[in-house]
Amino acid sequence: MKVLKFGGTSVGSVDSILSVKKIVEAIEEPVIVVVSALGGITDKLLKTASMATNGDVAYEREFSEIVARHLDVIQGVIPDKTKRIEVQKQVMALLDELGNIYKGVYLINDLSAKTSDTIVSYGERISSLIVSNVINEAKLFDSRKFIKTVKQFNKHIVDFELTNRLIEETFDPLPKVSLVPGFISSSKEGEVTNLGRGGSDYTASILATALNARRLEIWTDVDGFMTADPRVISSAYVIDRLTFTEAMELCNFGAKVIYPPTIYPVYHKNIPIRILNTFNPTARGTYISKERVQDDSKAMIKGISSINDTCLITVQGLGMVGVIGVNYRIFKTLAKNGISVFMVSQASSENNTTFAVRNADADLAVRVLDEEFALERAQGDMSDTVAEKDLATVAIVGENMKRTPGIAGKLFGTLGSAGISVIACAQGASETNISFVIKLKYLRKALNSIHDSFFLSQYKVLNLFIAGVGTVGGNLLEQIRIQQPKLMQQNGLKLNVVGIANSKHAIFCREGLNLETCIDELKKNGQESSPEHLKEEILKMNIFNSVFVDCTANQAVSDLYEELLNNNVSVVAANKIAASSSYENYIKLKETARHRGIKFLFETNVGAGLPIINTMNDLINSGDHILKLEAVLSGTLNYIFNTLSADIPFSKAIMMAKEEGYSEPDPRIDLSGKDVIRKLVILAREAGYKVEQEDVKRNLFIPESYFEGSLNDFWRNIQGLDARFEEKRQQLEAEDKRFRFVAKMENGACEVGLQEVDAHHPFYELEGSNNIIMISTERYHEYPMIIKGYGAGADVTAAGVFADIISIANIR
Repeated sequence: MKVLKFGGTSVGSVDSILSVKKIVEAIEEPVIVVVSALGGITDKLLKTASMATNGDVAYEREFSEIVARHLDVIQGVIPDKTKRIEVQKQVMALLDELGNIYKGVYLINDLSAKTSDTIVSYGERISSLIVSNVINEAKLFDSRKFIKTVKQFNKHIVDFELTNRLIEETFDPLPKVSLVPGFISSSKEGEVTNLGRGGSDYTASILATALNARRLEIWTDVDGFMTADPRVISSAYVIDRLTFTEAMELCNFGAKVIYPPTIYPVYHKNIPIRILNTFNPTARGTYISKERVQDDSKAMIKGISSINDTCLITVQGLGMVGVIGVNYRIFKTLAKNGISVFMVSQASSENNTTFAVRNADADLAVRVLDEEFALERAQGDMSDTVAEKDLATVAIVGENMKRTPGIAGKLFGTLGSAGISVIACAQGASETNISFVIKLKYLRKALNSIHDSFFLSQYKVLNLFIAGVGTVGGNLLEQIRIQQPKLMQQNGLKLNVVGIANSKHAIFCREGLNLETCIDELKKNGQESSPEHLKEEILKMNIFNSVFVDCTANQAVSDLYEELLNNNVSVVAANKIAASSSYENYIKLKETARHRGIKFLFETNVGAGLPIINTMNDLINSGDHILKLEAVLSGTLNYIFNTLSADIPFSKAIMMAKEEGYSEPDPRIDLSGKDVIRKLVILAREAGYKVEQEDVKRNLFIPESYFEGSLNDFWRNIQGLDARFEEKRQQLEAEDKRFRFVAKMENGACEVGLQEVDAHHPFYELEGSNNIIMISTERYHEYPMIIKGYGAGADVTAAGVFADIISIANIR
């Protein structure tokens, strides 16, 4: 017999209740099902009571919503009209009682603890009534009749002696499905009490203990206990097994998966608990028992082997626990039928034995084992034998592993970092082999990850794919080449450039390219490539700790980010297109990176190597709020307007900016303000505002006609503006003013345009191609924070990209 508890979210909607029905009806053995109130109803009951107590007639509206919620659920979960009408009648009778209680509370403006306990009891009473009419053969019980409490220190404490006796009497004989409302109880005098918020878990534990259940299952809306809060730590994963003590510690320190008092009753009778997900019922969940699984392994390894033809066979059932001879029968049956087993895994709970065979032997193994355990399956002691194909087995081997701490931790840490889930694992007492089974599609990545991790273990390795090896990419490669020895010596970091590409060709080398000759090699022997081909090669290589570095300005390259991130490849982008694309795409990329536990970094999108985005992120993460940004963000335009003179006309200044490498390959992108608009949009988004490029107000200084036609047409026509700009320059010089192309954002409203600044303005002295940004926040309001420095140039941009790459390695 099992006891199953379903929480509020598990019975919170039509679909979830139907999932509960499916889960319960699939169980062959007798079960007791404990249910909470519909999700959110307990809070609503208390809120309505509070409103009634305060004389707020709006409590009637709240109460009508409670009524409507339950009737809507009944309508969705009970298809038979006659039965539905009968259930509606029973539920409405309870709701009428509740309505009268609320009316009394409203009239006397008083809510006693006794009345409050009575009000909240209706949540479970009604939900259990509904669910009992959804699940076939379910018999409804009233937990107030057999869970008894006494009052101690203003708390309702379970009277276990009386409660256990009443439970034994109530459930003799035990129906196929017993439906029990959780949370609620009563005193010896018959007054309604409750077991506290989360008390439905406690109800289930009390029942499991009194009736010596084989297992207590807590069905909730998560897959089990997590290693950390997944909302904070993106790489958190479900803990498969815990001891009662470990589970209690987690509960006491904030894990709200299970109500802490639940553990005590089942602990004393060693009744295991499994935490399962109603919305993901195939998930293994967290198994809690007295047994403690110890992990003693580890050391330097000698080699890696794999079997890509693997099927896992699982024989499982509570009837296996403590029964001598089950494994003897399993392996005798397999031997008699000529089936070879090359890996065996069994949990200490003994309720399942898993072993690996070749795919060709799988169907025969399932058939003969089902025949061997036919009687136990018929009695419900064991489940049908399960086969899972399309798997691979990997083993790390080495004599030095014995008695050396750290190997298993490193192995599974490596796999976890690569996003590979281990289905089953095994290690013998000899400690010379650790084997594990994964999905076949992850085999290549697993082998690459383990090899890189163990055989290059003296360093942390980042494997880089660099797209674009022109001015910025070329500088980056040179900086990596020069700095690599120092990084390895002082920081234990190896940057392994495994692929580079330009617009037409690419080269790849898993062991790493020679940074002194790789660009020449790309020109001479590079294979024909495209953005799509580049992506396919990166994913095919499946290298551990991969980083894609985009030093292009190409839309098609930026379109690769999402799929790369989804395959655990971090992205560092000098390319501004993705971060300034639609807000939806920007958020999707950031959330994908966060979900995968990897990085999407683009510091150089604004200000080249200036630490603008990181500084803004630090301000926001520390609780500040950015109110206003005012900046000169185009090194190109600042260079042009600083270069203008009587001897250097406007058109020549533009050409000089291009020759110095400050401008985009097509200077019209800078002159149109498009580049500044992209940067401003990125900054506004990083400041927490939802902004699109179309939202930016543009005050341009060159007529639209100059941006039409070819680039050659532009160079021919732009000289026509020289006289106008010279006249304006002379006027500004006489007034001691200067041109600055300024980007502004205030409370999410953005604009860009040419501005005249006098000698008192912070932007007046901005030299050359420098950038400057003033950040006004709630903390830096009267005196804005100013960041100023080189904002253009291949070397500083490459340095900014380099810094993003280093940050992925978490070097401080």
